[in-house]
Amino acid sequence: MKRCTQMILAGAALLSPVLNAWAADAPSSQVSGSVAVVNDYLFRGLSQTNRQPAVQPGIEYDNASGWYLGVWGSNISWLSDGSTTVAPISSSLEVDVYGGYRGSFSGDWSYDVGLYEYAYPGNYPAGFTSPYTTEAYASLGWKGVSLKYSSTLTNLFGFPNSTGSGYVDLSWNVEFSPGWTFNSHVGHQTVANTSGFDYTDWKIGVTKAFANGYSVALGYYDTNAARSSYTNAAGHYLGRATGILTLSKSF
Repeated sequence: MKRCTQMILAGAALLSPVLNAWAADAPSSQVSGSVAVVNDYLFRGLSQTNRQPAVQPGIEYDNASGWYLGVWGSNISWLSDGSTTVAPISSSLEVDVYGGYRGSFSGDWSYDVGLYEYAYPGNYPAGFTSPYTTEAYASLGWKGVSLKYSSTLTNLFGFPNSTGSGYVDLSWNVEFSPGWTFNSHVGHQTVANTSGFDYTDWKIGVTKAFANGYSVALGYYDTNAARSSYTNAAGHYLGRATGILTLSKSF
């Protein structure tokens, strides 16, 4: 995990001067970033690190016109967890690149459209379907409620013949006391042309924001993902109910 974290931070450090230069050219634009530590990296309710901690840095450039570009990363193990001596997989890193356009209208309404690329550098056996995934997404928000839909333009995370898979995400986040935010979410993943892998995930939690960009979040997550479909080679069910603690620093 240490090596993966160093690679992610090094990539963010290389990109930061470029994004800062863009921001300097547009005075009302900005570059922001964050680093988070979690006890288990969950993505759409499924563990990506086999119940182990993850370090997750990211950086984003926001143009005054509404355009944005970002990079985010994390250590992972879900690919190598299924590795065998016959079909070895060495990937232990996720690097995401995304960009889009966001804005607001009529006061409390907001929208966001863009593309998201999930990359998993590593070595894969011959014939292995690439886990690299590209999604197009669009969301509509009103106050603390948002509805987002993502659709794959490629295969979905290594599922063969799965282009057109979709994920719908309904979230509600509301500040109920200064510095305290209630978080809730329900999502549904469909995997095109593959039966038995569709599932729903949900969460409920709270986030406390502190001074100087620090925050801590605690959430309860669960899914109805089929055990037969989402149990790894070690016998661990990846969609189990779990509590996630997140410590983060924004800058």
